[in-house]
Amino acid sequence: MSSTTLEPTPSRRGAHSGASNNQATDRAGSGLSTGPGPSFPRVLNSEFIKFRTLLSTLILLGATIVVIVGVGALAAWGIGQALQSSGANPQRAAALAAQGDIAASAPSAGISFAQLILGSLAVLIISSEFTTGMARSTFTAVPKRIPAYLAKVLIVIVAAFLVTALSLWLAGLVAVPIFDQYGHTLDVSSGHYYRTLLINSGYVAAVAAIGMALGALLRNSAGGIMSLVGIFFVLPIALQIIQGDFVKELRKFIPSNTLAPMTAAEHLPDTLEAWQAALVLGAWVVVPVLLAGILLKKRDV
Repeated sequence: MSSTTLEPTPSRRGAHSGASNNQATDRAGSGLSTGPGPSFPRVLNSEFIKFRTLLSTLILLGATIVVIVGVGALAAWGIGQALQSSGANPQRAAALAAQGDIAASAPSAGISFAQLILGSLAVLIISSEFTTGMARSTFTAVPKRIPAYLAKVLIVIVAAFLVTALSLWLAGLVAVPIFDQYGHTLDVSSGHYYRTLLINSGYVAAVAAIGMALGALLRNSAGGIMSLVGIFFVLPIALQIIQGDFVKELRKFIPSNTLAPMTAAEHLPDTLEAWQAALVLGAWVVVPVLLAGILLKKRDV
């Protein structure tokens, strides 16, 4: 019995290769992908793995919980003592009463520290990729760059919101027995309390998004963190020192001054309306995030 040769002749291989190339050219010309490609869910999963496997990330998230709960407990203790001592001082009691339900503000007393920690974390997540060179690998795997950037922004926003909400809830539970010792009640099941919790969590998530944008714009961890500190801590103090009607009006539009109008039960004097404050804070997030995305697309890695 004679055997049949299965190996293709050179002319057949050439013909087969040419046909494959033509098929690939046809598929590329028709806009079809030659493989699964880095779809956004896969990019999101990849970025989430990087986010949750970094020890520094877990330390900063844990530190946020400890700081918010700890400062909330200290604030509850201080407010409880102030309310107790005001019983013998009518003027002090009237001043405290004018501030509304100050007991409800105790759990959120550590928000300033939380915004600094989570904002700095957001800066580090993207700026460290440029300092270590990991950005080359990231953008080689995701040549369009924008999906990787959006995945980082989304993960940071969701993580900041959830960690802050959990911390505020725990701080409320810790503050309840402290207020009980001073004969006051903190209702952690009220609608106002949950509204304040959600607004504060959204505010910290917005700060984290701004931090991510600063990290992408500056590509430097120290520069990004210092810029964040300048916007949220130095700028309010500077505008408080400088006098003048224009500066007084300008103070309303810095991002750190948008939280109080949104969480207040009634409109506060010399502040924006709650919906105006929400729009201003949204603009502080959208503008730098969009600008960072555009520059990320145009710059070399």
